[in-house]
Amino acid sequence: MARAEKPGLIHLDTPIVCWLYEARIDLLSEPARAAIERGRLAVSPIVDLELQYLHEIGRIGKGPAAVLSALSTEIGLALDPQPLEKIVGRARDLHWTRDPFDRLIVAAALLAGGRLVTKDALIRKHCKAALW
Repeated sequence: MARAEKPGLIHLDTPIVCWLYEARIDLLSEPARAAIERGRLAVSPIVDLELQYLHEIGRIGKGPAAVLSALSTEIGLALDPQPLEKIVGRARDLHWTRDPFDRLIVAAALLAGGRLVTKDALIRKHCKAALW
């Protein structure tokens, strides 16, 4: 996937990270692909934890260290350095989901002032920063 540097911060939801690692860019919408190609890419550390969970239950073959390291090298994906207490504080206001991973991932993107690439319809319905 070609990358062109632009200043916009783009956070990635966990399924997007998995698809990029698996080179399944065909699963991305055109706006999502364009945002990924142009933006500065980041994930919340919560994505690291969700990748571990998915690996433990057999949904993905590699753990977070392998996935995030490869994407850091290949596309410049970085971990967002925001303090967990700020993310949790922001997530408390996201009453529209019971999924703790989604709450924290959305909160991190909102605090960072970036966009969040996600296919999740519930997130897109409630989070103006979400794009697909």
